Amino acid sequence: MSDSDGKKTLGLNRGPGQVKQSFSHGRTKNVVVETKRKRVVVPKPGASGAGSKPSAKSAVGGDPRKRPAGITDAELERRMKALAAAKAAEAEEAAKRAAAEKAREEERNRRRAEAEAKEREEQERAEKARLKAEEEERKKREAAEAAKAKEAKARDTSAQPAQPAADPAGQQARAAAKPGGGAKRDRDDRGGANVRRDNRGGRGRDDGGRRSGKLTLNQALSGGEGGRQKSLAAMKRKQERARQKAMGGAQEREKVVRTVQLPEAIVVSELANRMSERVADVVKSLMTNGIMATQNQSIDADTAELIIEEFGHTVQRVSDADVEDVIDTVEDDAADLVGRPPVITIMGHVDHGKTSLLDAIRNANVTSGEAGGITQHIGAYQVTTEGGAVLSFLDTPGHAAFTSMRARGAQVTDIVVLVVAADDAVMPQTIEAINHAKAAGVPMIVAINKIDLPAANADKVRTDLLQHEVIVEKMSGEVQDVEVSAQTGQGLDTLLEAIALQAEILELKANPERSAMGAVIEAQLDVGRGPVATVLVQNGTLKQGDIFVVGEQWGKVRAMENDKGERVKVAGPSVPVEVLGLNGTPEAGDVLNVVDTEAQAREIAEYRENAAKEKRAAAGAATTLEQLMQKAKEDENVAELPILVKADVQGSSEAIVQAMEKIGNDEVRVRVLHSGVGAITESDIGLAEASGAPVFGFNVRANASARNTANQKGVEIRYYSVIYDLVDDVKAAASGLLSAEVRENFIGYASIKEVFKVSNVGRVAGCLVTEGVARRSAGVRLLRDNVVIHEGTLKTLKRFKDEVAEVISGQECGMAFENYEDIREGDVIEIFEREEVERTLA
Repeated sequence: MSDSDGKKTLGLNRGPGQVKQSFSHGRTKNVVVETKRKRVVVPKPGASGAGSKPSAKSAVGGDPRKRPAGITDAELERRMKALAAAKAAEAEEAAKRAAAEKAREEERNRRRAEAEAKEREEQERAEKARLKAEEEERKKREAAEAAKAKEAKARDTSAQPAQPAADPAGQQARAAAKPGGGAKRDRDDRGGANVRRDNRGGRGRDDGGRRSGKLTLNQALSGGEGGRQKSLAAMKRKQERARQKAMGGAQEREKVVRTVQLPEAIVVSELANRMSERVADVVKSLMTNGIMATQNQSIDADTAELIIEEFGHTVQRVSDADVEDVIDTVEDDAADLVGRPPVITIMGHVDHGKTSLLDAIRNANVTSGEAGGITQHIGAYQVTTEGGAVLSFLDTPGHAAFTSMRARGAQVTDIVVLVVAADDAVMPQTIEAINHAKAAGVPMIVAINKIDLPAANADKVRTDLLQHEVIVEKMSGEVQDVEVSAQTGQGLDTLLEAIALQAEILELKANPERSAMGAVIEAQLDVGRGPVATVLVQNGTLKQGDIFVVGEQWGKVRAMENDKGERVKVAGPSVPVEVLGLNGTPEAGDVLNVVDTEAQAREIAEYRENAAKEKRAAAGAATTLEQLMQKAKEDENVAELPILVKADVQGSSEAIVQAMEKIGNDEVRVRVLHSGVGAITESDIGLAEASGAPVFGFNVRANASARNTANQKGVEIRYYSVIYDLVDDVKAAASGLLSAEVRENFIGYASIKEVFKVSNVGRVAGCLVTEGVARRSAGVRLLRDNVVIHEGTLKTLKRFKDEVAEVISGQECGMAFENYEDIREGDVIEIFEREEVERTLA
């Protein structure tokens, strides 16, 4: 082939592309590679020099002798592969760009379609609202025009009764003939929705097309002012009704039967909510049954049950007490039970050596810390004997005021150790401890203490116990008795062996894997730690972090300490611990139960608190008018001594209140306004000032602000560490409220011999003192035939003409009564004196 400039061109077909070689004067210029997609020119060096280009044949595998120097077949093949890879990468990148562009275009089209659909929906909604408004306005206008025409017709008829009816066509023509009349009518027809009429039927200004106020965002988005827009659920319901109508009529929905939990009383609106019914339907049903109740009124359970059954639902009766069902009361499986340490309670009379005996067992010295060497609190300790046995001890106070503490100790114990002093024998609190142990049904071990004293008589103790049906082994009975001495340690090993033997017989077991259950031995309000409760775990294991409810209080275990003050993480059965984390101070003797959630604990505590309030209110309320009047009359005749009591622990506070209730008689009594645990606060002083009551602190003190307030307001604060002193002082104060006893002492008798009438004095009796003495200041009674006629005082007492203070027996005198003159001869005058005697409470 040849081109226009005389160059020869040779075309070679080399597969998918075409390779063209251009020759000029026999020398190779370049290599042109043409593919279906792109045309590529590859320069080649000359055959003989470094600057020459390779021939076409060498580029496609031609004669190797003509290939440029330094270019091998492998290098040529590598270059061709690189060229092909570049082409493929470029093609792949172009395909990706095309796909991304296509996806963006589809997204733009989708968004545009959604926006157009939303805009059409908004326009349709606005158009519907506008058409509805125009229709309503048209109806109003037509009604107003009809009323106006009727009124005009009536007026015309009354004015011209013989005039025929006007031709409608003529009226129309006349209306059109008026200047501007037709145009005005047309405007009214076109913009009827925007024309406002006043109350007289006239036309007002056209303001329907203007906005009142500023344009809001809601109006701008909705495309106009419009009314209240329908919700999405309403639109779905409307579409569903339209679909059902198109399918041949609406179908009745299936009634959903619900189980309604019904308490003792329920509000009507809440009842409707639980049934998922309309409140109006429930109120209508109540009215049908003759009960006129609104949605905010409560109805009883029986009425609500009738309504629930009428609506086709089922009833499940519940009560407020059901909240306590969450407390685990499942019986433990015998396979899960393991042995637990015994709980031993030390009981007995005051100063019989209970705490000293326990100190000797524990190698401690608790007695030195107690006021007066007398136990004021209940203590819980755990002891490990030399043999490895673990024992839990409860030490109870011995004096009379702490009856409830001894009762609590007997209720939570497994074994009672009755301590009796060998030199003092059986005393009142010993008898009370025996009764508590018998009532609790627990075995008893008698420890005869102070056996080392010279006056000790153990046989007398055993004999005295026989009177109370306690027969010891030495008296051929079943109750173990051990002679011990807390001072010398005599018999302590024997006592521990007896306790271990008794515990082995009882076979005490518990399940440590279940939720913990225990009893509050003591509770107090600590300044730094808040409410603290001493808890004896009876079953299960109490862990740090457990949520529990105890009486009217609830809490979460923040920390636990054993009897040695050491922090512990868990407490198993029969382990006494101090628990921190309560929201309030519980009552001693309350049961602790672990629950799952904090909400359950709070709900149970609130229920118990409300129940306790209702119980206290019911106990103090009079049921009938007669009882109310009787109570008011009794309160009138009884003097009260109000007091406030604050103690260090709950048990002491409870014991003091019980002791105060026993003080008094029919004329005076002690009323405890408030009792609690913790320091005396300013609020306590305020209550005491308002009631005129003193404040008694038992092992607690008033804080600085309370002391200042008490000094300013004159409130008396007294501190005590021994309960005997507190009880004696309150008894003495209550005795001061007792009215003095009046006694009459007869000092003499006088007989009237003659009656004289004296001017300016009246009737005067001439008397002879027959017995004792007659005094001017004494009281007198006039006796006639041994019947008291008058009782009063003397106006005058004279001996001859002189006024005297007294007249002795055997002498004559003149007497005149104050404001009384009916005296006769032969009457007898009885002379007496009154004496006031102070009384005290027993």
